[in-house]
Amino acid sequence: MKNKKSKNTDNTIARNKRASHEYHLEERFEAGIELQGWEVKSLRAGKANIADSYIFLKNGEAWLLNSTIPPLNAASSHVVCEPMRYRKLLLKRRELDNLVGKVERQGYSIIPISLYWKKAWVKISFALAKGKQDHDKRADVKSREWQLEKARTMKHSVR
Repeated sequence: MKNKKSKNTDNTIARNKRASHEYHLEERFEAGIELQGWEVKSLRAGKANIADSYIFLKNGEAWLLNSTIPPLNAASSHVVCEPMRYRKLLLKRRELDNLVGKVERQGYSIIPISLYWKKAWVKISFALAKGKQDHDKRADVKSREWQLEKARTMKHSVR
């Protein structure tokens, strides 16, 4: 038997932690991203930010906005690096039509959740979402704290 090298199981490049706090995430999707060479190199180094980004639909295509991929210092000098450029998402026509219908008719927003490697490809996970009101956020915090308190009391009562 050959000894296999331990593989890094977490392929996540960037995560939008505020998404679940500020939105009700309903239906999740996965898409590829159209990237330039310097962006792939920067992502391999783990440099990306999707915290303030969002996805909009225009002319039957999905675009990622406000995501930041800063260029590496060793990037080629003949390439103009634009860290905040629009990036096209690669989706099937049926998925795009579904998204357009839900965004236009039902008032959903499309929020990126995470950016990760899947084999040699960069993928983005995003969700159809509705914004939370302040009272919804407070209720979520209260239920999370209650779950922690309940777990602590159960742990101490078992002993």
